[in-house]
Amino acid sequence: MFEGFRLDHIDVGPVVLRVRHGGAGPAVVLLHGHPCTHATWHEVAVALAERFTVVCPDLRGYGGSSAPADLPEHAQMSKKAMAGDIVALMERLGHRRFAVVGHDRGALVGFRLALDHPEAVSRLVNIGGPPAAEALRRADERFARKWWHWFFLGQTEKPAEEFINRDPDAWYGGRPDHCAPEVFSDYIAARRNPEVVHAMCEDYRAGLTVDRRDDETDKTAGRTLDCPVLVTWGRHDDLPDLYGDPAAPWHEWATDIQALELNAGHHVQEECPEELTDTLVSFLVPSRGQSAAGP
Repeated sequence: MFEGFRLDHIDVGPVVLRVRHGGAGPAVVLLHGHPCTHATWHEVAVALAERFTVVCPDLRGYGGSSAPADLPEHAQMSKKAMAGDIVALMERLGHRRFAVVGHDRGALVGFRLALDHPEAVSRLVNIGGPPAAEALRRADERFARKWWHWFFLGQTEKPAEEFINRDPDAWYGGRPDHCAPEVFSDYIAARRNPEVVHAMCEDYRAGLTVDRRDDETDKTAGRTLDCPVLVTWGRHDDLPDLYGDPAAPWHEWATDIQALELNAGHHVQEECPEELTDTLVSFLVPSRGQSAAGP
């Protein structure tokens, strides 16, 4: 897995991130979602490494990355904080400008990266993760039924950790057909760690509080994304049912938007890695006269 890549643990200040990186060319960082690790990108990363320098970290608190101490309003797991980690990581690896590809919770981090650090992000790819405030603003009964885990993991009256840690393997379920055994083993190791489970819950708690407020504040201020944005999702995921057009929320945040539906469920990078890779290359390698994914 990740043939030709290097595995490191890199201190970015508040936390130490587990990261795999390899390839050569413009820099691209791939950000995973819940409850995964960077291993979710193993096929896509190796394919992209033929044309790009590819960086795959575990987000803070996830997988093999460390988690900071809890802060009021769960701010230690805010997307602003996570975005700061990635900027610091890429600088330590020698990349001051790079493209960002984010899936699920990693997509929320990617959005915050592009919004808060426009000088660093050349292009943004969002896979199945609308901004927190946009998702919650559109929340209705269907949303609550399908994405109930947002509220279960995010509430604090009966902390979800107490239930998950009793039997994390049963809670998260067995290996899906699309998930490689070695990838699933990495997931299991993370999910069996109570500190990781707590950090993942804190991620959702931040999403319902500080992340939502950050998004709403920036929207009121009229802030938008400067870079080109590709919004993509799986045809068999629940985003089309919830939003009709999953790209619709993004038109309030950006003007340079492309949208594409792929033949997959939620875990696009594992279910159709070749199609996703082709899509990413087409977007990240611009036509003549446009800026590239990175320097």
